[in-house]
Order: sequence, then structure tokens, then C-alpha cells
Amino acid sequence: MKRKLKIRGSVRIIMNLTIVLCVLLLALVVNVYIYDKKAGMIAGAYWAGMVLITFLILFFGKKRVQNEMIRYAANYGNMQTSLIRDMEIPYAVLNDEGQLLWGNGRFLEVIGNKKAARRSITNTIAEIDHTKLPTTKEPKTVHVKMGEKYYRCSLKLVSGVEGEDEENGIQLDQIVSGKDIIVMTMYEETEIIHLEKLRAAENLVVGLLYIDNYDELIDSIEEARQSLTMALIDRKVNQYMQCIDALSKKLENDKFFFIFKQEYLEGLKEKRFSILEDIRSIDTGNNQTVTVSIGIGVGRGTFMERYDWARKAMDLALGRGGDQAVVKQGEKEEFFGGKRVQIERNTRVKARVKAHVLQELMESKERVVVMGHSIGDVDSFGACIGIYRIAKTLNRRAHVVLNEVTASVKPIRDRFRTNEYEDDMIISGEEAKKIVDENTLLVIVDVNRGSYTECPELIEQAKTVVVIDHHRQAGDAIGKAVLFYIEPYASSACEMVAEISEYIGNGLKLTSAEAEAMYAGIMIDTNYFSNKTGVRTFEAMAYLRRSGADAVRVRKAFREDISEYKIKAAAIQNTELYLEQFAITESSAKGVESPTVLGAKIANSLLDINGVKASFVLTVYKEQVYISARSIDEMNVQVLMERLGGGGHINMAGAQLKDVNIEEAKGILKKAIDAMIAEGDA
Repeated sequence: MKRKLKIRGSVRIIMNLTIVLCVLLLALVVNVYIYDKKAGMIAGAYWAGMVLITFLILFFGKKRVQNEMIRYAANYGNMQTSLIRDMEIPYAVLNDEGQLLWGNGRFLEVIGNKKAARRSITNTIAEIDHTKLPTTKEPKTVHVKMGEKYYRCSLKLVSGVEGEDEENGIQLDQIVSGKDIIVMTMYEETEIIHLEKLRAAENLVVGLLYIDNYDELIDSIEEARQSLTMALIDRKVNQYMQCIDALSKKLENDKFFFIFKQEYLEGLKEKRFSILEDIRSIDTGNNQTVTVSIGIGVGRGTFMERYDWARKAMDLALGRGGDQAVVKQGEKEEFFGGKRVQIERNTRVKARVKAHVLQELMESKERVVVMGHSIGDVDSFGACIGIYRIAKTLNRRAHVVLNEVTASVKPIRDRFRTNEYEDDMIISGEEAKKIVDENTLLVIVDVNRGSYTECPELIEQAKTVVVIDHHRQAGDAIGKAVLFYIEPYASSACEMVAEISEYIGNGLKLTSAEAEAMYAGIMIDTNYFSNKTGVRTFEAMAYLRRSGADAVRVRKAFREDISEYKIKAAAIQNTELYLEQFAITESSAKGVESPTVLGAKIANSLLDINGVKASFVLTVYKEQVYISARSIDEMNVQVLMERLGGGGHINMAGAQLKDVNIEEAKGILKKAIDAMIAEGDA
């Protein structure tokens, strides 16, 4: 279709300039004629000639000028098209739905399948889906991989144009006229990525290696074998460091510092830090097992930042019970090992030091507020009672935060509703918010994750926080604590608080109700003293017995009613043995005052089945699925529950799943078990 070409803009002004000059020249001729008629006539003749020439140019030369302009524009457009078509940078035009309209030769060479791209660019570049296409003038960037090469794709939305690309057979005036189009440019960044990988591989990683039980090991070995044992450990460590071309230095008898290239780190992860098993296999001659912990700091930070990450990773490893490796990269942590039962530490030096620090902190404040985890159990409440008694002994006002009173806690709680205790001894989280200030010491027991506490807001509100817990430390543990006492070797939080109480002094004496609350916490967490008990556990129990704890009265307080016993029996009857080794069942929460506590009891009972490595009881409660996980010594259920967002101990853990039904929760649990088996952790 032919269209009449109209000259506009600056070109039109220039071409019409002669008319303006003719008008001005006419005015000049008139003025000359007024002064001198002869001169005016001569000037008029010249003006007439100029008008004639201007007329000829405008009316006979205009078409030639237009043709010249068209020829120039066409040549210029062809040059642009040629440059875009032949340039080495892949360039393409898409419609607003992501369909290819046109692409230069380099682009078509990169994508390979032109017909598939016509239907949708996603067919050839999977990374660019409809969510990645720009819908505003703001350009979008997408990183893609095509074969062995990497590209950075810039996508920009522009207005559509009219025209025709005959060579590619695209009628642009029919396809994109009046519509938006997407201009796509691909910049190859293969070399940059390879250089980045090389830089990352050459990056130095900082590591620390500690012998977990050095003091106990030396004390238990006769003097003649001590040097031999340490030589074996040093040899294992040095051989391991040589395999990764590491520079290592022994800082103390039980501490090593090392650095190595990051390219070796993935290999260490794949083998799950085999040195943990190598060290554990050393024969000490007295059945004592040697374990080590490793903390590694990696990332783009400075060397001091990487060293700080390594120290924090080591704190995490030790806080989780040792015998494991923790790799920390900024705020991200990865855990390896920690599959075995923690080695009990008989020394109480740490408890004595923590007791003195706790006493100093309490004496520097006017009030002490203590809380445990949400949906508190007997161990959590008993530990709170122990801290309450310490605070009262030091003449400080004290309060226990307890929101929901479960059936297991109720008989213990009711013992403190007497005239011997203040009415505000036990308060809710909302009441605690009103009294916590800069002169308050907040003590958190039996939990080290802020989101799991009775009232997480108190952590931000309080200026001074203390954490006392026997669960393995999580990566998102409370960071602002001035005293962080984590003892994964302990059977319960009540055991830890009982040890601290013995070192407080100041005439501290537990009442029988307080002693029984702590005794009950140890009893429940150890499943009636059959699980995770050590020398220090029985020492704490002896201390509580001397303080007036009546074991018979505690046992009677935890007898089950007939309805719960029937639910327990039904859950056991419907148990599924997954892979013939993992007992999985569902516990009903209907008519049960404390469904999660009942689930834990059922899980403990399922361990009595022959051949069962671990038991899992799922309970639907408060629109969530609660999982109680238990094992004896063949599986680390704490690692398994961490995969599901939970945590706990090696043989006693749990997790909460949101927005799933019971069958979906079972599927998620089974997939996690399969993953652990595939990785050799189960």
C-alpha cells in the first residue's frame, strides 16, 4: 500500500526558508524603490529572478529531494538492520506473550530451535517463563544456561512499531502494530562465571577442630598410654589435613586451627567429614571413645569474619553435643555427623562456673522472670520452679511465665497454689510484658529457640537474657543471651537447674513441692529413668530426694485415666511398621487434655517392639500436626526432626507441620526417613 510522504520538521523549515527570504527581499526592494526608482527597478528584476528559481525548486525539485531523503533513510535503515542481524550479541524481538517475532543470526544460533521459540521462548530457554517477562518499562534480567555457556538475558518492554521484515517473513504492522513488544539481548558471561568459580575454589576456608572429651580422656588413661593416644589423634588429624592440602597448627593440646582452599570443601561434605569416624575408631585401651568437633567458616567475608564464623560454628557443634562438623557461611549453617549418643561428662566444673555467673546476674537485677517453651511440659515447669527458688533465695522478686496448663503440668502446678507462695508467682505472657524492664533478668529454660518460648516478645523486651537448656543448639538459637548454658549431655533441664542450685549457696533449700517438681521433670524426660541417664542424673536425683522429693507421690501424679489409656492402646494397635524398622502411628486428640504429652508416651511405648529403630506418633492439634519422635540408640531422631523444622535430642525429638493433613504429614515423614537412609544417617 502506497502512502503519500509528507516532509515535516526541520527539513520542511529549511525548504520553506527561501519563501521567507523572498518576502523579506520584497520588502527591501520596496524600500529601495522609494528612495531611488531606477535602483528599485533593478532590484525588483533580481527579486523576480529569485522568485522564479524558488518556484522551480519547490515545485519541480521537491520530488527529487524527497527521493534522495528516502534513499538515505533506506540505506541508513538497511545498515542498522545489517548491524543488528550480523552482530555477535544475540538479539531478538518477542511479543508480550513471549513468542519470538524476530531474532538475529547469533540469537537463532544460540537457541537452535526457531520454530519452538515461535510458539514460546520458554520452549528453548526454560529459565524464561511468563513470570520473568517484563510487564512494565522496568527491564528484567534473567541468568540462563544454554549448553555449556552462560548468558545474562536483558528483557525490556517497548512500544510496538509498524513495518515489514520481508527477509524473515514477519508482517510487523499486522503482528505488533499498537501492541507492546519485548526486546531481548543476551550477554555471554561464561568466562565471568568460570572466573568466579575459580576464585571461589581458591578462596581460603578457616577451620577449627576440638577434641570434645580431652579432659575425661586423659584422666581415664594411664600415664604411659596418654602420649601414645595423643600421638594417634595428631596423626589422624595431620593425615586428614594433608589430603586437603591444608595448613594446620595445634593451638593447645585439644585444639587445632587450619586453613585450606574452598575447592576441597565439597569433597569433605560428600564424605560427611570422615575424620569424625576415623577419630572415633582410635583404640584408647579402656573402651573410652574419642570424639572431635569441627567448625568451619566459609564465604566472601574478610579473614577475620571467616574466623569468627568458624568460632560460631564450633560453638554450635559443641552446643549440639559435639562429635560433628558445622559449616557456617554467613547466616547459613550446615550440619554433619552428630549421629551417635553424646559422651557423658562427669565433671561439674562448668555447672559451678555457670552457677556463679547466674548468681551475679540475678544480684544485679531487681526482678527475675523465668519461662520455658510453649505448651510447657513437666521438665520445663520444674526447671522454672528451680530458677524461681534460686531467685527467692537471693531476695529477688520472681515470676514464672505459664500460659497453657497441660494435664501433665496441672498436678504439679496445683502444689504451688497455697499460702506459702505469692499469688503472682505464676503469671501469663501478657502479664509478664507489663513488668519486664531494664531491671529484669529473663531466664529461659528447656528451649533455645526464641519462637518456641511461652512469650517470644519478652526476649526483645528484656535487656538481660539467660538460656539454660539440654536440647542441642539450633542455628536460630537466641542470639542476645548474655549467659548461654547448653548441656546436651544432660538428661533434662531440671537436672541442670538442680546442679546449679547446689552451687548457689546462700542457704538455698528446696521445699518438698519444688524438689518434687524438678524430680518429676527428670523422671518424665528420662522415661522413668530408663533413657539418657548418667552419673550426674542420679546425683541430681539424690540431691532432690534429700530435699524432700517423694518418688511415690510423683509417680501417682502421672497415672493415666482410662480414656487416655484406650487412645494409647488404639494407636499402638494401628501402628504401621515402615520399612519394618520405623513405627508410625496416629494419636487422637479428641477428649485428651494434653494430646502432645500422650503422643510422647505412645512413642516411648512403641520402642518396646522388637526390631523398631525409631517410633513416630502424629497428633493433629490446634490445626497443626505434632510429631513425637523417639529412638533408643540406632537412629538420631533429632537430625530427622531438624529436617522437618523441629529439633530435640538424639533419641527424643519432635516437630510441628503446618497446612498439612495427617496423611500428607506421614508422606513428608517417610520421605525424610528415606533421605536419611540414602545419606547413610539411618
